[in-house]
Amino acid sequence: MKITSTEIYQFSIPMVPFTIATGTMDYAQNVLIRIHTDAGLTGTGECSAFPMIVGETQQTCIAVGKDLAGIIKGHDPLRFLDILEKFDNYIAGNATIKSAFDMALYDIAAQAAGLPLYAYLGGHLRQITTDITIGIDAPEKMAAQALHFKKNQASILKVKVGKEPQMDIQRIQAIRAAVGPDMKIRLDANQGWNLQDAITALDGMKKLDIEFCEQPLRSYNDRQIKELKAQVQIPIMADESCYHLRDVSTCAEAGFDFINIKLAKSGGIYNALQIADQAAALSIPCMMGGMLESRVALTAMAHLVMAAENIRYYDMDTCLLGQTIDPVCSGVQVEAYRLLLPQPERTGIGVDIDPLFLNKCQSWKV
Repeated sequence: MKITSTEIYQFSIPMVPFTIATGTMDYAQNVLIRIHTDAGLTGTGECSAFPMIVGETQQTCIAVGKDLAGIIKGHDPLRFLDILEKFDNYIAGNATIKSAFDMALYDIAAQAAGLPLYAYLGGHLRQITTDITIGIDAPEKMAAQALHFKKNQASILKVKVGKEPQMDIQRIQAIRAAVGPDMKIRLDANQGWNLQDAITALDGMKKLDIEFCEQPLRSYNDRQIKELKAQVQIPIMADESCYHLRDVSTCAEAGFDFINIKLAKSGGIYNALQIADQAAALSIPCMMGGMLESRVALTAMAHLVMAAENIRYYDMDTCLLGQTIDPVCSGVQVEAYRLLLPQPERTGIGVDIDPLFLNKCQSWKV
């Protein structure tokens, strides 16, 4: 089997502006990849650029994607590890766009094997219940959003913080008062605090039953995580502190309790599985997270977590964060924040894109 061509789409999805500690996104800066083969198989992959986290934009992903498409033309897609090595030898970093190609190659491999992706990866079906994220806003607005999610059967909230500590405390107090004692609340500071701010904020939330706090400090301040944990009793999760397999042991040494894995950070499914396995060896449970992907990548993530038992937490609400258009016709379904793969099972990832939406996207063929 040989790769004959690759299509690259500027897969922009409009959305309600979404704010975290480091910036605001008003549309999903996504790129869709379709890899075609001479065997009639087509692999689909998607990535979501989040500049303030990974340092790539939609335009850099498209530019590099054209080069990567040229590299793989004529190659056997089933030798995807060789292809991933060629990518890394060609250009350092750029994990976001590489993750879209990785996904499309896995899609082809699973289709060629006649298996849904999770089975190809050695996994089995299991229940996935995602949290739902609340962006930074005024406390009363965030509390109203939390109550709305609760009425829609959400059971886990992930709340963005990382601004002024006293205001962050007020935000979480308002949310807890609105939803009551039973809902789980997770925090994500996106590196927004310094050490003293983190101590002030998390100590002020100690009676609010916080499950964990994600990335409270800048990644270059990981040496302060143990000091933070000595002052507060809330478990700490690494996100921006863990991009690569080599970061897992560093996170363990720093004292992180959990690691958030994202395809856009790691470079795709292959590296994500390696991170999950290495974290398991160090007794660090993981979470599956994302950027602002559509149900294309979300479906691939659902397959992935079914093959990685060490991924025990799910922050897989990527397309639920205010996207105003769903361009995906099939794939994972979300019911009461439970993610369900389509039945009957299809081979590969099992997604289709609305052709009317796709026709409106700027595209390139290599």
